[in-house]
Amino acid sequence: MKHGSSSPIILLLSRVLSPYIMLFGMYVIFHGHYSPGGGFQGGALLASSIILIRIAMEEKVHQLHFNKAYGIPLGAVGVLIFFGVGFIALIMGGHFLDYGLLPFPGIITAELRFYGILLIEVGVGLAVMTILVSIYDNLLEEDDDESI
Repeated sequence: MKHGSSSPIILLLSRVLSPYIMLFGMYVIFHGHYSPGGGFQGGALLASSIILIRIAMEEKVHQLHFNKAYGIPLGAVGVLIFFGVGFIALIMGGHFLDYGLLPFPGIITAELRFYGILLIEVGVGLAVMTILVSIYDNLLEEDDDESI
């Protein structure tokens, strides 16, 4: 598959649209704990903006945007954030993902649930974004290997 586009219209539109897609993805992640949306949907939006840049730009440009080497490690960090929040609640004597038992002193239970769900949404969003981009990169590498 040919990397990058030679069309100035595609390059301009991808540069203009990508930040707005990212901004909306972040909005969906950070408002997913009390409105429709959440980590998965926001992560998919963030991944779509990165993949848009990967399709339109040359490899040396889009690697500056989000390097391939960060995909799997950041996905693991997102999963660890999700699991860590649940496991801390389990250690504190509650159930897995019982946000009211998170060890943040001086915060009432309702706020603990607010911050616990927010951490979960951020972890899921990070994991979904990085894994979807890694899947795209792996599919692209396999396509390059077959053309040789």
